[in-house]
Amino acid sequence: MMPKIKLYGTERCHKTQYYKKYLEDLSLEYEFLDVEFHEVYAEALRNLYENRKLNFPTLTIGTKKLRNPSDKDLKKWIEKLL
Repeated sequence: MMPKIKLYGTERCHKTQYYKKYLEDLSLEYEFLDVEFHEVYAEALRNLYENRKLNFPTLTIGTKKLRNPSDKDLKKWIEKLL
């Protein structure tokens, strides 16, 4: 079974938009969680970090957490986990 990909970010964030396009270009299904307009998503993101900050963009692939990863790191984890 393929791990679920989640992207925590905001529509106004250029890096979030970059990751959305990156995942779409690879035809990967993902869930976009807008932390600016949905408090439940913001709280879920805070729970991923000990400092409870809204560190976005953050991607999760299954249980792996990637905060603002480079293309190289994101590609590596996608290939490893999917």
